[in-house]
Amino acid sequence: MKLNITMGYGLMAVGYLAEHAEEGWIAGNRIPEKYGIPAEFYAKLMQELTKRNIITSKRGPGGGFRLARPANEISLLEVIETMGGPIAHTGDLTQLTKDTPLSRNLEKICKQASDKAVSILSKATLAQMVGKK
Repeated sequence: MKLNITMGYGLMAVGYLAEHAEEGWIAGNRIPEKYGIPAEFYAKLMQELTKRNIITSKRGPGGGFRLARPANEISLLEVIETMGGPIAHTGDLTQLTKDTPLSRNLEKICKQASDKAVSILSKATLAQMVGKK
């Protein structure tokens, strides 16, 4: 499985919020400065995470971002799919190529690998990633 840049930035941003949850609202400029995320990219990223109820935002002095839910209730799969869409295997080699024993066997293995990745990422929480089980 390959993470695209949006997924990576999303994981870093929510990971930072999970690490610093006890601080309350995190100023909007802290995360992009810490990880070198371009400002315009960061704004869109945080909007999407807010829409999906992973983070919440507050404008004005003392505002910023924080997790919308406890870190142990947010899975890595949820963040990854928010940033890049479903990761579950959707292609079918038997439909993309001729239906042969090879294409059926390859399709079976690809589906199993995808299912395993989804299973692992759905069980892994932000709290675990930052050592706050």
